[in-house]
Amino acid sequence: MVPTKTKYKNNFIHQVIKKDFKKNRKMHVKTRFPPDPNGYLHIGHAKSICLNFDIAKIYLGICNLRFDDTNPNKEHSKYMDSIKNDIAWLGFKWNQDIKYTSMYFNIIYYYALELIKKKLAYVDQLTKEEIKQYRGTLTQPGKNSPYRNQTVQENMFLFKQMQLGKIPEGKACLRAKIDMKSSFMVMRDPVLYRIKFKEHHHTKKLWCIYPTYDFSHCISDAIEGITHSLCTLEFQDNKQLYNWILNHISIHHRPTQYEYSRLNIEYSILSKRKLQLLIQQNIVQRWDDPRLLTISGLRRKGYTAQSIRNFCNNIGVTKQNNLIEISALEACIRDELNKTAHRTMAILDPIEVIIYNIPNNFEEKINILNHPNNIKMGTRDITFNNKIYIERSDFQETPNKKYKRLTLGGSVKLKYAYNITARYIKKDKNNNIIKIFCTCNLKNKNNKRKNGIIHWITKTQCVKSRFMIYNNLFNTKNPENKKNLLPYINKNSIIKKYGFVHHSVLNNKQIQTYQFERIGYFYIDSILSKKNILTFNQTVSLKQNKKPSNT
Repeated sequence: MVPTKTKYKNNFIHQVIKKDFKKNRKMHVKTRFPPDPNGYLHIGHAKSICLNFDIAKIYLGICNLRFDDTNPNKEHSKYMDSIKNDIAWLGFKWNQDIKYTSMYFNIIYYYALELIKKKLAYVDQLTKEEIKQYRGTLTQPGKNSPYRNQTVQENMFLFKQMQLGKIPEGKACLRAKIDMKSSFMVMRDPVLYRIKFKEHHHTKKLWCIYPTYDFSHCISDAIEGITHSLCTLEFQDNKQLYNWILNHISIHHRPTQYEYSRLNIEYSILSKRKLQLLIQQNIVQRWDDPRLLTISGLRRKGYTAQSIRNFCNNIGVTKQNNLIEISALEACIRDELNKTAHRTMAILDPIEVIIYNIPNNFEEKINILNHPNNIKMGTRDITFNNKIYIERSDFQETPNKKYKRLTLGGSVKLKYAYNITARYIKKDKNNNIIKIFCTCNLKNKNNKRKNGIIHWITKTQCVKSRFMIYNNLFNTKNPENKKNLLPYINKNSIIKKYGFVHHSVLNNKQIQTYQFERIGYFYIDSILSKKNILTFNQTVSLKQNKKPSNT
């Protein structure tokens, strides 16, 4: 089939597929996304999802979702549910029914027997530690297991004993017989099957031996007719084993593996093992913590599916490993929310302002646009009276020429309203300012500002709110390179503030994302919000920070 005219970045994988089409115009492109259901998906998986599903769409092919469920010790149905939800949320639809590697256990077992009969596999009875010692190092070749030269009959018998559960876990495994002196460590008699007395989510107690990823993955690809098996560069050496297995069994189809660079983002980790460690250490509470770059964490933080797809498209697909700036991800959501987010007022660190020259019964309604550049998004009313809140950082007691907001004796313009002048202040016993007393001139609403412009909320239109401000979880640029992550945790990765948001947010419960004017973009956290207090997660600041915030 010929490709569609969909626009895409012309990366090397597309070049490969174009060449394949020249060789075979009848080729039907088939890709797959094969997650291991032992954790939640992250932004790196999103890159793989976009790549595999978009290629299938562009070339009028199909993309399978296949769970690599070969390790019953680590798999959990909740991970499968979250993976399906994340893929659908990103806007992709897999081909027909979901596939599972466990669907092919009978076939994979058959090919294991075939390798034994061809004297290309044997049952090893070395311990896990001994296998590691015998394998050698990158500079020293491995040595053969004493069980390597068992007869076909002996290996067939022992493998059957493994399958019947007659051999204890850890006492035997099936290994390929390749080359213990190979320069590729993965080719030094890799393990094909191991014993695990653990009930499987799909096959229940039918099996007590399970194929390894390397053995099952290439066979599953071949069974499904995958044409382009796409994976990240850490599997580059595994390609040797991928091809060896397919070349030595009697399976007809031959998929081809292509490797591309995995995604690495500054101040973040994407390893599921390390993410699990953060949860176990109570550094983060759950997989959907907004400080993590899991898809569920980004969604809870306020990222949209479109922004993540845009990011994956922008960074492209190459064979060169690099470290992507976190600002590249933030720019994608900022660009989108600048166009789509409703505007409102919020005060994160409030200080009360009393405008004492205005009567207590005075109120003025001011109608403003929900978006300054999109009248279709409607309007809202705000009320101005003599009791308002402003940000504490918008007042400074001592005048300063560089400070363009409210100072004692100085004036500032309230956005959409009037200029106010600070006349005197009230402090508590600890010398903290608790109230600012101001005057304003109601006769001239549209007068020119005397200083800066600040936002505000009338005291009678406030909704109590909690604001979660997120900084980088790590204070080192590339934490993936650190053996021990804990010393590099940013203790100020989350800052909680308590203030107010304009009550207009209660009028439309379908809207969850807002631009708090002059502050940033925020998303209502439905998990933490309660009846008496709303919780907002900061999605991103209004402008890109010159330096990453770690404090």
